[in-house]
Amino acid sequence: MAIVDLSLAKKHLGVTEEGDDDLISAKIDSAQALLEGWLGYAIEDHFETAPADLIEAVLQLMAHSYENREATVVGLTIASAPLGVRDVIAARRGYQTGYVDGS
Repeated sequence: MAIVDLSLAKKHLGVTEEGDDDLISAKIDSAQALLEGWLGYAIEDHFETAPADLIEAVLQLMAHSYENREATVVGLTIASAPLGVRDVIAARRGYQTGYVDGS
């Protein structure tokens, strides 16, 4: 089950119409699967309620995927924002020694 619902994702994107609901839902699922692959564990297996930073990471990945629907972007200068997805992964990743809770 996704840790981000469609309503929150649409608020994050600033989308008010229903035309892209199926696409946005698919992007949520994809973003969470990607994040969990990088983390090395299923979020719902480790938390009763998903932590805010993991929700934010899914929102960032989903928004990026929604706004940039191809693997490359041409003609733009792009920079990663600090405290983005990579920082969340570094703090929460499960390493070979077991689960790391980020504290």
